[in-house]
Amino acid sequence: MDGQGLITVKSNYSVRETLDRLKLGLESAGLSVFARIDHAANAQAVDMPLRPTDLLIFGSPKGGTPLMQDQQTSGIDLPLKALCWQDELGNVWLSYNDPQWVANRHQLTAKSEKFVAGMGQIMANLAKDATT
Repeated sequence: MDGQGLITVKSNYSVRETLDRLKLGLESAGLSVFARIDHAANAQAVDMPLRPTDLLIFGSPKGGTPLMQDQQTSGIDLPLKALCWQDELGNVWLSYNDPQWVANRHQLTAKSEKFVAGMGQIMANLAKDATT
């Protein structure tokens, strides 16, 4: 699934295991994990049902700062995020913003190209490792 700058890949694992695998991959790649939010648990706390839905917030100043130096508005989309969720059929999906979409959204210049391309490649590799 792709759409509106969102890349979504199917996972062979549960929501929890997918994000555990992604977290391990991120840390192995030298990225920092800043937060993990369990949206379903938060929904349950207010007596509202929600299928498993977890958000991981992560990044690296080495990759993100150059984008913000180029266009500070890119900071609204940084640090990066990955959402893992279970659909109504029980399938698990991992979604994240396409770094090229972020670049287009904020009209980043050529000086950001190598950072955007690097983010895209890292995210594709980490998503594949986390989901298969």
